[in-house]
Amino acid sequence: MDIKSKINNIVIAGAGVMGASFAQIFAQYGFKVVLYDIFEASIEKGKKLISMNQQNAIDEGLLTSEESSKLVNNISYTMDMESFRNADFVIEAIAEKMEIKHEFWKQVSSIAPEDAILTTNTSGLSINKIAEAVHKPERFCGMHWVNPPHIVPLVEIISGDKTKEETSEIVKELALYIERKPVMVKKDISGFILNRLQYAILREAFYIVENGVASVEDVDNVMKYGLGRRYACIGPFETIDFGGIDIFFNVGSYMFKELSNSTEVSPLLRELYEEGAYGVKTGKGFYDYSGDKAEKAIEKRDKDFMKVAKALS
Repeated sequence: MDIKSKINNIVIAGAGVMGASFAQIFAQYGFKVVLYDIFEASIEKGKKLISMNQQNAIDEGLLTSEESSKLVNNISYTMDMESFRNADFVIEAIAEKMEIKHEFWKQVSSIAPEDAILTTNTSGLSINKIAEAVHKPERFCGMHWVNPPHIVPLVEIISGDKTKEETSEIVKELALYIERKPVMVKKDISGFILNRLQYAILREAFYIVENGVASVEDVDNVMKYGLGRRYACIGPFETIDFGGIDIFFNVGSYMFKELSNSTEVSPLLRELYEEGAYGVKTGKGFYDYSGDKAEKAIEKRDKDFMKVAKALS
């Protein structure tokens, strides 16, 4: 499929962390990108994020200054919803609230050309429920990226009940064109694949800390220096094959019954949420991000991710 014959103009809704990253990715591959937001302050923040991300990429040798300048010139910014009228492809990355998404898609799906491909970056809201507000929902599907998307290559493509196969195939081909790693989620299941796996891990992580087995720091270290290193190279089913199906069967026969099966939000998470300690964005979470620690933490994370990406490329 010649993706450039179908898609040239991309409009991204939401100039936050995700939207700003999307803009860079598509602009790098020669697409004309419009970054839309309803707030001028959000657009200015998006510009700042793009500038910071570009400098990090240059510092790590992933882009030259010339390539970065060319990329940035492919991005424009707007608060005018009429910008969707010329879209070949739309990605929505706005607030994770169904009523907000419904209002957005009710308007945009009527403004955008009827042959435009429409996608949402929702982390887990029902694609079918969002599609209720979409005009011609057969051209609509989920396109869930992982933060930070300009570094992490995974893209989940989620089909709703009314999504045409042609739609999901075009989204897959587009993802491949920009050198992402697409996976096809064939059913609109809550959390899709990534977040179901992530929250299964989080449930057990909270259980371990709450029961005094280990500290928050040591649970993080187990992931960073153990499982994370492994899973960066091989997946869970590959891990079983390498370790031995007999071993995993025997350990599983007693281990599964020992794992947490809680269906409630962890008290540790609830306490921070009710305190308004939302992590990096507020300067406090499980760790301290006061002062300039938040910006430094984001910069270190992105540079570490880039090093891993370069090592595995």
